[in-house]
Amino acid sequence: MSKIRKSESGSYCLGIESSADDFGIGIASFNGEILANQSDCYIPTEGGIHPREAARHHAETADKVLRQALNKAGIKPSDLTCIAFSQGPGLGPCLRTGATVARALASYLQIPLVGVNHSVAHIEIGKLKTGAKDPVTLYASGGNTMVTAYESGRYRVFGETLDIALGNCLDVFAREAGLKHKQGVPLGAAVEQLAAGGGRLVSLPYVVKGMDLSLSGLLTAATAQLHGGNCSLEDLCYSLQEHAFSMVSEVTERALAHTEKKEVLLTGGVAANKRLQSMLNVIAEEHAAKFSVVPLQYATDNGAMIAWTGVLAFQHGLTTPIDTSYVRLRWRVDKVDVPWIR
Repeated sequence: MSKIRKSESGSYCLGIESSADDFGIGIASFNGEILANQSDCYIPTEGGIHPREAARHHAETADKVLRQALNKAGIKPSDLTCIAFSQGPGLGPCLRTGATVARALASYLQIPLVGVNHSVAHIEIGKLKTGAKDPVTLYASGGNTMVTAYESGRYRVFGETLDIALGNCLDVFAREAGLKHKQGVPLGAAVEQLAAGGGRLVSLPYVVKGMDLSLSGLLTAATAQLHGGNCSLEDLCYSLQEHAFSMVSEVTERALAHTEKKEVLLTGGVAANKRLQSMLNVIAEEHAAKFSVVPLQYATDNGAMIAWTGVLAFQHGLTTPIDTSYVRLRWRVDKVDVPWIR
């Protein structure tokens, strides 16, 4: 690797997020200020994410998003101290596109490269923006659903989905119902809007196995009811949410009771859902814990969370040599050392 040049103009980390449908670039200062958080989302013409098409989108928009981020932050590339990128988990073609951009920037600028775990980044941006210190975290998104808490150097998984993620469950149901992905209005938000008009609880599977949960049966049953035509779409959206959110809330409450921590954090794309927020808030109150939810602009996948986690890693001597910066599609959160937490 080339000789590393120290930044003379400031301490900033540029983070690249490309694990799924969003290509994002964020810039964070070493004191925790988010200077930029720009992104461009790949929206498929039909169905779910097509990894290779999403990767093509990321490659085509990378230069534009990079320029937007630098302009927003008001800094030059030469001001950067390090480059961070989402190394995993995620979709292979998408991760590799972001990694390629990150390697090129780090090599050209002769500054360190930092591989970041996508799941850890969701937790860390939530902590930064809410002030949470040591929470039990429910991380719920399109690709991940897990309950974690810090213990002995790592974020330990206290419960997780055994099959599909919560966000994926809501998105698939929405597509089956004919709902369309509109700019600025995700499919999950469309389900939430319809659920607000429902009120009859339709009986659906509720599957919690120990500390883990399963959502595939719930999705199958809800879809069957949808095509059966015996329930209104509003009641089905309401019932789907109530069952799914109750399941993740139960697991979160068990982890809170076990760890006896005094904070609950909700992060990830599904964190924007007001009904899920209200359920977790009740749980936190019953256990005399403080409930926090990541701000909306940092809930979905974003470059700022990668930049900030890159700062934390870099400050504790964690860098990634370019020749070993391969992506890690199944990089679990409980396999990541987090030495910045004491």
